[in-house]
Amino acid sequence: MNPNKVLWEKGDFTRVAQSMRKSGEAVVNRLGITKGQKILDLGCGDGTTALPEAMLGAEVLGVDIAGNLVEAGKRRASEAGLPNCKFQQGDASNLHELKDKSFDLVVSMFGAMFAPKPFDVAREMVRVSRSGGRIVMGNWIPNDPTLVARILKISSVYSPPPPEGFISPMTWGIESNVIERFSGAGIPSESIAFARETYTFEFPGSPSKFLDAFRRFYGPTMNAFEAAERGGRAKDLQGELEELFNSQNISTDKDTTTIPATYLSVTVQVS
Repeated sequence: MNPNKVLWEKGDFTRVAQSMRKSGEAVVNRLGITKGQKILDLGCGDGTTALPEAMLGAEVLGVDIAGNLVEAGKRRASEAGLPNCKFQQGDASNLHELKDKSFDLVVSMFGAMFAPKPFDVAREMVRVSRSGGRIVMGNWIPNDPTLVARILKISSVYSPPPPEGFISPMTWGIESNVIERFSGAGIPSESIAFARETYTFEFPGSPSKFLDAFRRFYGPTMNAFEAAERGGRAKDLQGELEELFNSQNISTDKDTTTIPATYLSVTVQVS
């Protein structure tokens, strides 16, 4: 069994993704999407950016490793009346079912970064992009002081060591690594642009309830709590994460949570 597939089919990431919808739409609205564009949304989850892309008239294919999220995306697209938004299972490291030069735009917001074999991921994204197309990634940044990087860093302390040869997904948040990976796929460094952007989580509940959603439905956090419980340290992990969620929350309403998080935006021009 693919461990990445197991991780993202664990729990129900849709429950966390609901807090990401508005920022997902904002990202899409900055992409300059036009009607009829062919878009691959890679590591799409249940369609946080795929559905807004289709609403702008693009022909969208969402690909994700997790079967439950693909099914959730299909339901959301059907309910929204978007026949131009399709979903299928696939591995970002090996998109063998997709033809060369098929897409005008490849988008991956916090998706492909979690796939193993990052050099293969870069090659596959370039391979399926047409000449003159673009690849746009959003990647969390290692050691960043904002929410997701901190969640993953805190959780790693309580989790067992990764297997030998494991490459942290957070390495996609380092510009030199991104350049090296896309250079291996034939993209010159001057065709790669970077920016620091903000993605805001908005949750209709207190920070402690938002943390509970991560604990119950977000695979990496679920794994960290399972390991912490085995070591008798679940209370310590809970305390650290509660402090994090409360300190990062900028909402003035006690019944809502608003947490901005910084990410590395990557834009690749494919020649």
